[in-house]
Amino acid sequence: MQIANPSATKDILERFGFSFKKRFGQNFLIDENVVRKIVRLAGVSKSDGVLEIGPGIGTMTAVLADEAKNVLAVEIDKSLMDVLAYTLEEYNNVNVLNQDILRCDLEDLRDTYNDGKPFKVVANLPYYITTPIIMQLLETNAKKDKPLLESITVMVQKEVALRMQASPGTKDYGALSLAIEYYTEPELVMNVPASVFMPKPNVDSAVIRLSLRKEKIKVNDEAALFSLIRAAFANRRKTFINSVSGSGEYNKEELRAALKKTGFDENIRGEALSLQDYIALSDLLKKHS
Repeated sequence: MQIANPSATKDILERFGFSFKKRFGQNFLIDENVVRKIVRLAGVSKSDGVLEIGPGIGTMTAVLADEAKNVLAVEIDKSLMDVLAYTLEEYNNVNVLNQDILRCDLEDLRDTYNDGKPFKVVANLPYYITTPIIMQLLETNAKKDKPLLESITVMVQKEVALRMQASPGTKDYGALSLAIEYYTEPELVMNVPASVFMPKPNVDSAVIRLSLRKEKIKVNDEAALFSLIRAAFANRRKTFINSVSGSGEYNKEELRAALKKTGFDENIRGEALSLQDYIALSDLLKKHS
């Protein structure tokens, strides 16, 4: 069933009396070319199991089902279950769960629906909850000996996509950039105008592909690293020393000594430091604290 166009989408919504719910951040894709390009950029093949978060009315789910071995679609909105049963009735390789992805046991989903193999995540994520979903996926995956995920290809607000793959010294660079780099190799692969959605959002979107690192980046204390990063970006107007010392975890003398030992000026700001710089500083500070 071809539903990635305005008329077909409207017909389906009217058939089921569906009303968009602001609390779920629902914006459905209505451009077939855009949908197919996203699936292609995600690198989905017949050997892949796909986890789709927020399938909506099944616009991208149907295309994924054509290309993948199997698709598990997790949808939080109960009112869309009948719609999805209708739009996906011809596919026998799709399972739909009415659940909140943030409350799902990803390991159980992998073992139950993908024969224990890591998923490729493909999703058009609601703007309001993009970062919590992505970070939970990455953090949960990192805790498992056997990987849950192979890659994450998601449509997000363009501003967020730029932050995810930003480099040191740029205005978009921050704690999110560093977290994404720590877990993945990010690549912004496609810009998407607001005009291809129903209802039309107020901002443009972008598709970012996050390839999970096969080898974990080495750091002595991961929790300490991210605590340092959060403190460094707590106040972007301040220097690294002043911002981090404000957290109370390290004093200015400790921070000044660490910067000197790693070759940085004491007036450097957090946004000028790379992930490897933060790792070096974190390891040094924990060693001498």
